[in-house]
Amino acid sequence: MPTARQIVRKAAVRPEQVVDTLTLDHAARAKAHAHFHTAGGFCVDLALERAAGLEDGDALRLDDGRLVGVKAAEEALLEVRAGSPARLLRLAWQLGGSHVPAEVGADVLYVPASAAELVRGSGCSAEPVSRAFRPEKAAHDHSTCGHDHSHDHHHHAEKHDHAHDHSHDHGHDHSHDHKHGHDHDHRH
Repeated sequence: MPTARQIVRKAAVRPEQVVDTLTLDHAARAKAHAHFHTAGGFCVDLALERAAGLEDGDALRLDDGRLVGVKAAEEALLEVRAGSPARLLRLAWQLGGSHVPAEVGADVLYVPASAAELVRGSGCSAEPVSRAFRPEKAAHDHSTCGHDHSHDHHHHAEKHDHAHDHSHDHGHDHSHDHKHGHDHDHRH
């Protein structure tokens, strides 16, 4: 089975090297390890070092040098609009605080259909649509700050004394107080 260990971003993809296509939804485009079947019917083993967020138009380089193009699949989404920019902005802030991915347009948000209850509570209007989902990238990526954010602090006997400058409501405290015996420099 061919293995893909490298992403070629859209701007660098040479069409003559693309031998097949993968159509993937947002969740599948965010994986680092998976097995996918291409449009042509062969299986590709995805083995990236870390999840890097495949985008529509990117390609995966197979171990033999060939490329498999990536296409964003259509998904069931809600097209959300509001009577005022402030209401839409408030909803976007609430979605971010709840870790709901959102695609931001000039006067519209696209969110997963599963966010319907949150949208209804915001006073915004929502219409179901089926389209490719290209949500904004996370404002911060905890995978690069050198410590675990699993929120399971029951087994720590170490001292962490750091605060995070990001402000969003997780429904729990993000400050850590664990004893390590050494200092950490956590700059985001």
